[in-house]
Amino acid sequence: MSRPPAPSTRLDLSALRRASAASPAARAVHRAVLYAFAIAGDAPDPARFDEVALSELHNRDLVRLGPGGAIVVAYPFSGVPTTHVVEIADGPTVWSMCAIDALGMGKMLGRDTVIRSTDPLTGEPITVQIRDRQQTWNPRDAVVFVGAIGAADDCCSTTPSVDRCCTVLNFFANKRNARAWHAAHPEVSGAVADQATAYRLGAETFGGLLQG
Repeated sequence: MSRPPAPSTRLDLSALRRASAASPAARAVHRAVLYAFAIAGDAPDPARFDEVALSELHNRDLVRLGPGGAIVVAYPFSGVPTTHVVEIADGPTVWSMCAIDALGMGKMLGRDTVIRSTDPLTGEPITVQIRDRQQTWNPRDAVVFVGAIGAADDCCSTTPSVDRCCTVLNFFANKRNARAWHAAHPEVSGAVADQATAYRLGAETFGGLLQG
């Protein structure tokens, strides 16, 4: 029996590439927005930041601005409720945009985290504890589906990731559930990632966002 293709890493590493390409002013605002989420647990007031820099971050899909310029997304953080809840050690409880974002948040912040999510096929609760970079997954067979609506390798290239990637990058209680969900969604491309791969993708995606 042939093995399924390894999940692509291109969509996950694009956030770090986009941040590296941003202007110095935009990168400074980006870091300030991320720290604000991590400290308060909520989206900060956009009036605190330079409007031009925020606009650049929106255009580069590093943040997403809603009506009136409100900051509704700053990957990995969500300013509105999602199914992925992250408890930050010595910090607030926040929402992440997707499973990969949740797994990378602790690496980005240098903090331990507890992630609580649900299997979109069955509603089964899933918990991932990350302490001292060691992971404990419950259920033990939990996995992550990595993909996008359309071609996975094109995710985040021309369309905001919130529209193509975030809704499909989910935790599942096991590979069987993930594959059943994928089979029921032919518009989605991607593959199942094991725990080590999913954690690595999260760490590589977000680990360097607050540096420099």
